[in-house]
Amino acid sequence: MSERALRGTRLGATSYETDRGIDLAPRQTVEYACRNGHRFEMPFSVEAEIPPEWECRACGQVALLVDGESPEEKTSKPARTHWDMLMERRTVEELEEVLAERLAVLRSGAMNIAVHPRDNRKSA
Repeated sequence: MSERALRGTRLGATSYETDRGIDLAPRQTVEYACRNGHRFEMPFSVEAEIPPEWECRACGQVALLVDGESPEEKTSKPARTHWDMLMERRTVEELEEVLAERLAVLRSGAMNIAVHPRDNRKSA
């Protein structure tokens, strides 16, 4: 008999419990606004730390807390370029020496450089 009682239900997918008789945690509603003019409210626990920014539900932009402090700007280091990393390993004089050596090898013809087939047609 108990097998027939559960036939057709999605066990585990649906809860059969109700919220009757349960006291929910105290909540507060906080309002956010994005640059595109969208305003929305988010419920938080009274004990929760309120984040100064939240993703806008409508457009996905960063929304700031209404009547709240703006978040602190994070200082970031500039991105290291290839040139910066190269200059950490070598001086300008060393680089000029390496360049002169490589140009001498190229001009002597000792290095076999493959030529693209289309370049052969242009010279013909």
